[in-house]
Amino acid sequence: MPRFPRLYDRALIREMAASSAMAFTALAAIFAVVLLVRVLGRAALGDLANDAVFPMLGFGFARFLPILLSMALFIGVFMSQSRLWRDSEAVIWMNGGLGPFDWMRPVIAFALPAAIIIAFVSMVLIPWSVSKQTQYEENLASRDHVSALAPGVFSEERQGRRVFFVETASANSERVGNVFVQSMQQGRMGVIVARQGHVRVEENGDRFLVLEQGNRYEGTPGVADFRVAGFASYAVRIEPQSVDEQPGGPRTRDLATLFGNPTPENMAEWVWRISYPVSTLILCLLAVPLGYVNPRAGRSLNVVFAILIYAGYSNLVGLSQGWVSRSQLSASEGIALVHGAMLLFLILAYWRRFHGPAKS
Repeated sequence: MPRFPRLYDRALIREMAASSAMAFTALAAIFAVVLLVRVLGRAALGDLANDAVFPMLGFGFARFLPILLSMALFIGVFMSQSRLWRDSEAVIWMNGGLGPFDWMRPVIAFALPAAIIIAFVSMVLIPWSVSKQTQYEENLASRDHVSALAPGVFSEERQGRRVFFVETASANSERVGNVFVQSMQQGRMGVIVARQGHVRVEENGDRFLVLEQGNRYEGTPGVADFRVAGFASYAVRIEPQSVDEQPGGPRTRDLATLFGNPTPENMAEWVWRISYPVSTLILCLLAVPLGYVNPRAGRSLNVVFAILIYAGYSNLVGLSQGWVSRSQLSASEGIALVHGAMLLFLILAYWRRFHGPAKS
C-alpha cells in the first residue's frame, strides 16, 4: 500500500479518536448530572437510602453505556469528516488519489474495535449489571426500616402502620437524634417523641429501636382522651421487611438463555442487543457522506440532518423490538428490515457523494 493512504489513515484515526473522546466525555458528564439529580431526588424523598446513591449511579450509567459510546463515535467521525471539508483538506486528499473506499477504510479500522466493545457491553455487561441491580434493590427493600431512615424526611413503613422522622442520624443509622414515631394500634393513635435513640440487637436476632428521654401520647383522633406518659427508655421492635424474589426480566438473561428459550420477549431482547454494535458501524460509515460541507456555505443543515438520522434510526430500532415482542416480525426479519434499510440508505449516500450529482 502506498505511504500516502497510510498517512491519511493515521491522521484521520487520531482525529476521530480525539473527537470521539471529547464527545463521550461531554455526553457522559451531562448524563451523569441528570442521573445524579434523579437519584438524589429519590434519596431526598426517602425512597432510596443515602448509601445507595453511588451504586445506583453506577448501575444506571452501565445500562446506558452502549448509547453513549454509539453517539460519541458517530459524533467523532462526523466532526472529523466535517472539518476535512470545511478546511478544504478533503479536496487535497481526493486530488492526491483517494477514492471512495479509501475514505471508508480508516473509519472501519476505527469503528470496528469500538463496535466489538459495544457488543460486549450490550451482550454481557448490561445483563450482569441489571441482574446485580435487581439483587441490590431487593436487598435494600428487605433491610430493616430504621437502617434506611434519612434525616429530615418523614418515612412510612410499607404496611403504613408507622411513620418515622429523625432529625439526625449517624453514618450507619445505629444512633438517631430527635425522633418522632407515629403508629396506629387497635384504632388508637400513638405518638412517641424522644430526644435520642439507638438500635439494640437481641441474642435471637430481634432488633429494637431503643428511644431515650421522651414522651408517649396515645388517644383517638377527635376525642379528648389522650394519655401522656414520660419514659427514660422505650423499645420499639423493628420488624424486618421480607421481599419476595422476583424473576428477572429478559434484560437480565444471558445469550444462552435467550436462544435456549426463543420466546418473542427473548427474541426482542436479542434484537435490542445486536442493534447497538450494528448501528454503530453503519452510523460511523454514514458520517462520511453526511460530513460533506461546502466551504462557501454553512454546515448547520448537515448537523440537523445527522441528528435527525440518528434519532430516526434509534426509533426504528425501538419499533422493531416492539414488533418482535408482539410476534409481528421474527427476530431476523426485524434486524433485516431496520438495518437493511439503513444499509441501503448508506449505499445511496455514498453513491450521491462520490459518483452522483453531489460529487465535487
